[in-house]
Amino acid sequence: MTGEAWFIAAMALSLAGYGIYLAGLRRHLVEPSRASWLIWAVATGVEAATYLAVNPGEPQGLVFATSAIACIVVTLAMWRRSRWTAPSPTETACMAASFVAIILWLLLKETFWAHMLVVAAVPLGFWPTWASVWEDRARERSPAWGLWTLGDLATLIVATRSSGSGVGEYAYVLVELLCHASVWFMVGLATINPLRSFGRREGGLRVLDAYLPANPFAVGETHLGKAVFAARNFAEGETIVRFSGRTVPASRLPRGLSGAADRFLQIARDRYMGPSGRIDDLINHSCSPNAGLRFTDGGVFLTALRGIAPGEEIAWDYSTTLADRDWSMVCACGSAECRGVVRAFALLPAEAQARYRTLDVVAPYLDEVAVRAA
Repeated sequence: MTGEAWFIAAMALSLAGYGIYLAGLRRHLVEPSRASWLIWAVATGVEAATYLAVNPGEPQGLVFATSAIACIVVTLAMWRRSRWTAPSPTETACMAASFVAIILWLLLKETFWAHMLVVAAVPLGFWPTWASVWEDRARERSPAWGLWTLGDLATLIVATRSSGSGVGEYAYVLVELLCHASVWFMVGLATINPLRSFGRREGGLRVLDAYLPANPFAVGETHLGKAVFAARNFAEGETIVRFSGRTVPASRLPRGLSGAADRFLQIARDRYMGPSGRIDDLINHSCSPNAGLRFTDGGVFLTALRGIAPGEEIAWDYSTTLADRDWSMVCACGSAECRGVVRAFALLPAEAQARYRTLDVVAPYLDEVAVRAA
């Protein structure tokens, strides 16, 4: 292949990766780390600018500039579809270090070393994504990581065929290649397989459903706002989704939260799970729920309490996790059994408490609270 052909391949692979990732984001097939993408949205522009300054006129610089624009587009799309939660200490450290590197670039005024400084900060941007994938690789099981890796490889070949040379020529390409390849390896090399990227179902192509039988959820609107609906059948007892918000101690819980504004789930006597920015944040309450939370050593899982048909809203009873007798929320779920207000589990009718205990959807810490009260 000629240098021009490799350049076209690099551009095509990179843009295809961003397009597929954006499509997966819109269909809730990926759960990206917002901290990583915030870093990349800023840093990729700086990296592209410094690369072009160090290697003026090189064609691979256009690949990086195009990728920077695409990265910003994905970040903006992601931010519009998610809720903000405070970053973890690790994410905060990575973001701070990356932004310090960018600030130093603006102050140093020496392009080569500024470029190398920003390149050194690239792995810091990947750290939150590495941590997220290590916890659950399904969050990033997208063909995009393989396409980006192959695009980086094509870009490296373009660089070797150009007139430039030296560490300033290859450092950025190599770091990007290694970082993208590391995520691809973690989520599984088979995710690039077209049979996984374009799975067949009933004779037709189903795009991006490589690692799920089908996208199981549809987000719609009800009189309460956004809601989650089943896009396929869920059998009784089947796990629907894992609640994956960051856990925080009770001492760090934001003050002033009440009613519908409170997105924190108590999971232990002194620990809470905050909003994740993912599909579990949008699942509403019902006084006659078709799902319930089960607490296991592996996490908190929403489970179907009966068969759920496609098009049916998925909901659970918030009272099954509530211990605070002073907390309440006006309920307008619309079910025949609507209680009119969501309150602590201990304030539910005795028969409702017994039913939920039989279904094993009562937060374990509520039993601890009951024992201490007795």
